[in-house]
Amino acid sequence: MARILFVKTSSLGDVVHNCPAVSDAAHAIPGAEIDWVVEEPFAPVAAMHSRVRRVIPVAVRRWRTALWNPAVWREMREVRRAIAAERYDAVIDTQSLLKSALITSWARGPRHGLDRSSAREPLAALFYGTRHSVPRGLHAVERNRRLAAAALSYAPAALDYGLKKISSGGEAATVFLTMTSRADKLWPEERWIELGRALGVPPVLPWGSEEERQRAARIASALPGSRVPPRMALDQLGAIFASAQAVVGVDTGLTHLAAALGARTVGIYCGSDPALTGIYGAARALNLGGPGRPPGVAEVLKALA
Repeated sequence: MARILFVKTSSLGDVVHNCPAVSDAAHAIPGAEIDWVVEEPFAPVAAMHSRVRRVIPVAVRRWRTALWNPAVWREMREVRRAIAAERYDAVIDTQSLLKSALITSWARGPRHGLDRSSAREPLAALFYGTRHSVPRGLHAVERNRRLAAAALSYAPAALDYGLKKISSGGEAATVFLTMTSRADKLWPEERWIELGRALGVPPVLPWGSEEERQRAARIASALPGSRVPPRMALDQLGAIFASAQAVVGVDTGLTHLAAALGARTVGIYCGSDPALTGIYGAARALNLGGPGRPPGVAEVLKALA
């Protein structure tokens, strides 16, 4: 029985984009036991995948801020032991950054990653026993799939995110995902308000930081009946997405998660290229806009019609 370890640690959108590669490996190698190393905040997404046996959380982001603390070094040793606990037939680093390559080196088994010309951080290639060339201009989902296929010697099947169906038991809602990691990816607040008024349906506006909560509250104050819930965990958000009437979101990992879970989703792109990192392969999703050309409200309404 084949044992495979994927290393894709962050960020949320990247973790979602890795799901089809995991599905491909599971389809191509019946009975494969698949484990996944991922940053602790995003572990719920890896756990949502129906074919992942074991999720191994790491905390590189948290460790970096407290390397002086002996408890952090103990935790790192424990994680390293967990990763090395089994021997794998293939260890595949689909992230190919120095931090993920170092984690890959802790695993026992043949290590695969991108070659110097393909990796975002070329020095990461030094950590792999086998290096693979994957065109940089492909969408992130396809780069992950091609790397895994080359490492395991199969041809990818039909794209499948492989996430378990989530039963929410809640009412269908329209969800606005107004938050993202970069200012140039934000859609103007007045457009969110105009969209909400045009839809005539009070939206739910999740958030992750205090700044994002304040933005959501400002938008909600102009849309009577809107709801800004308490901060929610990824599995709770997944349940909302699974039953949503529609999800409209900027370029944030949550928008990708909603689409991967099958929600009717519109992705709004203002400062990033959807051809490289947009919603991909989801039957009920559309991307609008691009760098320097944010979509208008009318475009979003047309996509939702």
